[in-house]
This record gives sequence, C-alpha cells and structure tokens, in this order.
Amino acid sequence: MKSRALGQWIEKQLAERPLRANSLIITIYGDMIAPHGGTVWLGGFIRLVEPLGLNPRMVRTSVFRLSREKWLVSEQIGRRSYYSLTPAGRRRFEHAFLRIYEDARVPWDGDWQVVFLPGESMTTAARDALRKELLWEGYGSIAPGVLARPSAQSDALLEILQSAGAHDKVVVLRAQTLGALSARPLKELVEQCWSLGKVAAEYLDFTDRFRGVARALRSASSVDPEQCFVIRTLLMHEFRRVQLRDPMLARQLLPAEWPGDIARALCRDIYRMCWTGTERHLMATLETADGSLPPADESYHARFGGVGVDAAGKSANPDPSDRIAS
Repeated sequence: MKSRALGQWIEKQLAERPLRANSLIITIYGDMIAPHGGTVWLGGFIRLVEPLGLNPRMVRTSVFRLSREKWLVSEQIGRRSYYSLTPAGRRRFEHAFLRIYEDARVPWDGDWQVVFLPGESMTTAARDALRKELLWEGYGSIAPGVLARPSAQSDALLEILQSAGAHDKVVVLRAQTLGALSARPLKELVEQCWSLGKVAAEYLDFTDRFRGVARALRSASSVDPEQCFVIRTLLMHEFRRVQLRDPMLARQLLPAEWPGDIARALCRDIYRMCWTGTERHLMATLETADGSLPPADESYHARFGGVGVDAAGKSANPDPSDRIAS
C-alpha cells in the first residue's frame, strides 16, 4: 500500500521542480540500470518513468538525443527497441558516480596541479570544452587561462587531456604551497576561486528538502516499491546535481562545519532505506532481450559503505521472477 505522506512529498517535489527528461534519464541509467547490465527494453523504461511525469513522447525524444550524444545506443529486435549504454557512456557514468557513492576527499600535502591554456593552440570551442571538463573535475580558475587544483593526483587530468586531444596543446605544472596549509590567504583564495559559499548553500537546500522524507521512511511500517523508486530517483538526481558543483577539495581547505557531510549522510540513509523496494520495482518493470533484468554486479553493493547486503555479507538481489502484470 502506498504511503499517503510519501505520496504528498513526491507530488510536492515534482510540482516545485520540473525535471529535465535528458538529465533524469542519465540519472536512472547511471544509478540503476548500469549495474544491471546497462540494457533495457524501451517500453519497460517508459512505464518505469511514468510516475516521474515523463510521457512516452518525451522519453522517445530524449533517448534519441542521448543516442546522438553517444550516451546510449539502440538495437531493434523484432518490434522492440532496446537501449544500452555505449562504452563511452558507461565510462562517463562510472567517472561521475564514483564521487557520489564514495567520499573522494583525501588528505592534502600542499601539492597543486596547474594548467595553462594558451590562447592560440586551440580553437575557442575546444578551449571552452576543455575548461568545462577541468572545472567539473575540481579545478578552479585562478587567473585568465590558468586553472589549478589542490592535489598531487594527475591521472584524471591526463585522461581529460587525452580525451580532448589537448595533451600537446596545454602547459601543465606541479606546484607546492609554501607555509601553513591552513593560512587565511589560502582559504580566501579557495573561497574566491571555487565559490564554496554557493556549494554550501546547495547542500543546505538539499538537506532541507530531503530531511522530511527520511523521517517518513523511518516511521513507515512498509514502503511501496514504486514510491521507493521515485524517491531514490529524486534523491540521486538532486544529489548528483549538487555533487557536480562540489570541487571535492581536501578537508584542510573546507570550513570547519561543512554541510556536505550532513547531506552525504542523509543521502546515504535514504538510499539504503529505498534500496530493496527500488530493486523490486526495477525487476518487476524492466526487461532485456533475454527476459528479466539480470542481478546487479557485486560492486553495486559497495555504494555508500554497503547496501543490499544481508547479515552474512552476501548480496541480497530481489527475485527477478517477482514481476508485475504487463
């Protein structure tokens, strides 16, 4: 039986914040479908997202656009279309969601990666695209054409430069902070270049929005699987949006009481409470060309420190035979 309180919360959220179909589909594929093989029948997917306010025409238009953008690829089998993640799309998902399910902040010893974007070695469009990728990865714009990140890790940078074909078009330097790592001028630079105040405000807004649904879930004797799916989708869609704006700086560079910690803990708790119901709903609604949705891969259960695992440490995938009438 559906919870009236949860239903009212869902209705309020959908009314207040209309969802963009393309972005919502990316959230669902990355969070829910990728671990189950990454391929589903379009008809089942249309039925899955209907409670989120997406009609069949919106879904078909969006998956077509995502296919053109190399996120998805379609295969026609008989009269049915099956949409799968492309290898490039899967890499994008894995890269984006890794920072969501794990707190990627590591201790900082004062090292910096500094990238200079020369004005004449790249086209304006290519330069802007590279800058956008670097900003998403946590680099800050410290001067015109100069981006920096307080980290010694260069793997992500090298991958971005290789993918953009810019490895021989930019200048990359390694720098070291001299003096105290927590000096006031350094923190002022960080606040200015990474707009931490705006990121903190978004985390506070996230917490305000989802604190009530967490209380309702804890007090509910049982939760409808479809409501679990909708809540988890809204949860991850919003948390993903905030995370994309968080530069994931080391804790030495953050304010003492960082609201991102509370937001992450809240997201983790709601995710765990909705996990079983969501998985049952996915199994009951989605299909592949071979029939039922396959069980999720084992890495799925490591999210947020462990979900869907029984007392013995074994994964607890819902029964794929538990299907709803079509």
